[in-house]
Amino acid sequence: MIELFTADTPNGKKISIMLEEIGYDYKVTKVDLNDRDQFKPEFIKISPFSKIPVITDHDKNESIFESGAILMYLGEKSGMFYDHSNRLKINQWLMAQMGTIGPMIGQHHQFHHYNPGKSEFGEERYFKITKRIYQELDNRLNVSDFLAGEKYTIADIATWPWIARHEWHDVGLKNFKNLSRWYSEISTREAVIKGYQFMNKKDLPPQP
Repeated sequence: MIELFTADTPNGKKISIMLEEIGYDYKVTKVDLNDRDQFKPEFIKISPFSKIPVITDHDKNESIFESGAILMYLGEKSGMFYDHSNRLKINQWLMAQMGTIGPMIGQHHQFHHYNPGKSEFGEERYFKITKRIYQELDNRLNVSDFLAGEKYTIADIATWPWIARHEWHDVGLKNFKNLSRWYSEISTREAVIKGYQFMNKKDLPPQP
């Protein structure tokens, strides 16, 4: 049994989607970020930097923090979406999500969505970076069906929930033909819909 400690965020949705894709039974334990559950001593024991998500694999009595590491662990454990023959490309695009796509779009959320008007510099900087991210993803998806090649992998699972918040970004997903195609195709996967709805059964991925 996998226990998922999480909240309803793009990083949280990565793992619920992966668990649905591989068909594992899992239990969701909600971490209330507004109530600062992430700073409780018992949570810090399994997540040193007080970040979600975290999983505990109760069959092995093992906890794993950092969403990218969790995806790699589950991909290895299940033998799905993490092919040995394509690990180099998968890892590059997964690290791009972890190091650039998520953090930069996350800053765009902070300045543009949560705190508009507080920093013109911050709003302009992260809007431009987010637009560049969309363009580079679109360029990649012009030559490849999915981020790491012709197969859907954990790199796509990691990135898709961030693009699912495109309505917050004001970049215009429809302006990016290849990214829109990729986003729409993944949005129809049954496991993606279930994983997206893991805390709200009425929640549906936004249309492009």
